[in-house]
Amino acid sequence: MIIEDKRNSNNSSLMQNLVLENREKLSISGVNDVLSFDDQIVILETGLGLLTVKGENLRINKLSLDSEEVIVEGEINNLSYSEKEAERKNNSFLGKIFK
Repeated sequence: MIIEDKRNSNNSSLMQNLVLENREKLSISGVNDVLSFDDQIVILETGLGLLTVKGENLRINKLSLDSEEVIVEGEINNLSYSEKEAERKNNSFLGKIFK
């Protein structure tokens, strides 16, 4: 499974690739930081929002913030994105009113 997401905002191009192999190995590019991890959940900050990886026996096999790459291995059950906190506040109803 290969997911490629490209977005343009303010003339800067964000690119992120997710490559999931047999639900056991997930290669992710475009990672800015690892916010939290244990054997059941990994939370990554990416240019496209927070990426949460859920599963069992998860481990980070490769972490290179210089090249913005992370490899997570284990039994991967769920991948989900959520907005970054600042974007969530700016896009909220009150955030729009007080702009």
